[in-house]
Amino acid sequence: MSRVLTASIVELCSPDHHDDPEIIAGWTRNKSEAGVRAMLATPGNLLLVAVEGDTVLAVGCIMGGNRIGLNYVDPAHRFRGASSALLVEMERRVRDAGYGEVVLESTATARAFYLARGWQETGAGAPRAGYPMRKLL
Repeated sequence: MSRVLTASIVELCSPDHHDDPEIIAGWTRNKSEAGVRAMLATPGNLLLVAVEGDTVLAVGCIMGGNRIGLNYVDPAHRFRGASSALLVEMERRVRDAGYGEVVLESTATARAFYLARGWQETGAGAPRAGYPMRKLL
């Protein structure tokens, strides 16, 4: 999971971090193996993975019941539907938990991905600050 999160940030999120080593370090600091273990141990977090055999294709996290905190795909498996399938599953789990909406803060990189899947922007947003979004379930 750590490898997928880090690779996705480094290789796919250039529109957000502009390949600035300091920004990348900040984004990936808690994506280490220890950081992922801490996320797994945090009450209210639910980490999910899309897998093919023994290969992790994408990693997602629901936080606090109805907030998606992570949805990253392995760059080697981009455009194969793993992130979309993971998103559908996270939305289903939030709905099944009784929530009427799910929220997230999108990167500039993923903004079009979410808009194409029925998400709506809820604030002005900015490339470095993120784009608050929601989807009614």
